[in-house]
Amino acid sequence: MKQIRKIIKIDEEKCNGCGLCVPSCAEGAIRVIDGKARLVAEKYCDGLGACLGECPEGALQVIDAEVEAFDEAAALEHVRAAGHGNSGQGQSGHAGAPGPTSAAEKTLPCGCPSSLIQTFAPQTPCEKANIPVSRPATGVSALTHWPIQLNLVPPTAPFLRGADLLIASDCVPAAYHRFHDDLLRGKTVLMGCPKFDDAEAYVRKLAAIFTEAGLKSITVAVMEVPCCQGMPAIVRKALNLAEKAMPLQVVTISTRGERLG
Repeated sequence: MKQIRKIIKIDEEKCNGCGLCVPSCAEGAIRVIDGKARLVAEKYCDGLGACLGECPEGALQVIDAEVEAFDEAAALEHVRAAGHGNSGQGQSGHAGAPGPTSAAEKTLPCGCPSSLIQTFAPQTPCEKANIPVSRPATGVSALTHWPIQLNLVPPTAPFLRGADLLIASDCVPAAYHRFHDDLLRGKTVLMGCPKFDDAEAYVRKLAAIFTEAGLKSITVAVMEVPCCQGMPAIVRKALNLAEKAMPLQVVTISTRGERLG
């Protein structure tokens, strides 16, 4: 049955098919098909617009239109059928932030593995005991989630909630051999390059994260080179935009892999 309600409209001329809007839709209403983001079915879209802030081209908007009623049960079944949902309780975007077992935590309707939101379970005592003796403790990855690239992570990603956030410039893990044990362990990481990426897009994305996630602290890890100093500035600008104040630490790594501060 059709009704007048809010729904997403996609401007195909503006859409570049980047797919950034896809993981932000908990109901799996959007997929990239033939190089364009498209609405799979009217009944899967709740009209909340969680995907709007992810589009770099401004191709998405919420409009009022006479369309099929939103069917939450059908949307959840659609997510499960896509093979990325879970069998626990799910929530539609209009019911508040997704819970630990929501469809948003594991859904990626387009099937792109690089953007699939994942939270990794900690190692069990048995798994830790079976690490080969020849492998040093520092060889154990401290990464607890995926994705880590700032452009790919939606502000509502479950692993961001209440996190101690590490924002690292792309070169830091390659230069600093103790990156996992000294910087990453116990933190949620986001990666990016302040020189080659869109700084203003980073400001907007981080401001949305700071507004949504309820972070405990922020650590920014950068290289000593001048171009890398833009990352702390981006973070501070995003904090101002979000009107948030929280503990902020900046760690600098030398090009020879030494921690300078």
